[in-house]
Amino acid sequence: MDILYLLIPLSALLVLGIMGAFAWALFGGQFDDLQRAGEDILQEGVEAPVSSHGAGPA
Repeated sequence: MDILYLLIPLSALLVLGIMGAFAWALFGGQFDDLQRAGEDILQEGVEAPVSSHGAGPA
């Protein structure tokens, strides 16, 4: 019975953390344009956008 005093607050913190991560993704624009990303995969001959994270030659 004593373990419930630990598990209930931990599970509440976990739920709040998951809800916070979902809200962060939602308001950060993660789910804005799902249709275009699916259509881009199906198109042939379309070049993928080049990332500017230093993957190319200097």
